Amino acid sequence: MAAPAAEQRHTPRFELGPARIVQMDGSKLVRVGARPGFFQYLREIWRFRHFLQYDAHARTSSQNNLDSMGRVWMVLNPLLQAAVYFFIFGYILETHRGVVNFIGYLIIGVLTFRFIQGAVVSGSNSIASNQNVVQSFNFPRATLPISSTIRELFATVPTFVVMALLVYFIGDYQIGDMERAPITLDWKWLMFFPAIFLALLVMTGISLVLARLVAQFNDMKHIISIGVRLWFYASAVIFSVDRFADRGHDWIMTVMHFNPAFCVLDIIRDAWMYDGIGEPFRWAVLGGWAAGAMVIGMIIFWRGEETYGRER
Repeated sequence: MAAPAAEQRHTPRFELGPARIVQMDGSKLVRVGARPGFFQYLREIWRFRHFLQYDAHARTSSQNNLDSMGRVWMVLNPLLQAAVYFFIFGYILETHRGVVNFIGYLIIGVLTFRFIQGAVVSGSNSIASNQNVVQSFNFPRATLPISSTIRELFATVPTFVVMALLVYFIGDYQIGDMERAPITLDWKWLMFFPAIFLALLVMTGISLVLARLVAQFNDMKHIISIGVRLWFYASAVIFSVDRFADRGHDWIMTVMHFNPAFCVLDIIRDAWMYDGIGEPFRWAVLGGWAAGAMVIGMIIFWRGEETYGRER
């Protein structure tokens, strides 16, 4: 019995001191996933600006990696589409009538609208297609649709370069009875950049609204696909809006003149092919759409911040 007694003498003893109550200030704690104030939300998006740039570059570089021709398809696909539209609409259906430099007109319309379409479609699916990221990390969800539209712009840069070369070299090429006017390269071509920037703002604002709708109602993506196709034909991509001027369809003219996509196309065409800088009304409509779409889109998306990532 001596051994156990020795063990007991060498066994350390722990004694609890007097109980202490630690007070914590929880005033600055917020619930995970809680929606911040609107202006705080904007500041958080600005803090993630480097992520926006990196994500856009990374996803653009990974596109078409599995294709043997890689990123060449980013340029080749829209060019083949333009060739098909030219043959069917311009040559067979003769939509070229009344359009000066129809080849350049068509190239600008098809390639620029492809950017518009891609930005809207990818931005609208950005939340629904990234549910794992939304559920796993805490960040302002608006960065996803914004990044998608920026990514589409980066991916379209090679296409825009090819578009400028084609318009300059063959935009005034005459086939059959097509009307022709010489195309000259001057400073007015720079109007392309503010026009595309305003278009990017419009697409970003629209994407924010559509991203919330698709996140809540997945079936909306099918309606968006149909809507973008209607938008294509309502933007005078492959024909001139003037063809409706003398046919009693004034409402069609009004819809097109207030259509931001048509305004972008008209400004670029005017600067590149018709020695102009775009009508002031086109700039006013496009600027109004850019400001309105960004403000309204951001507010609508911000109000649904707490709903993204929920299981449906």
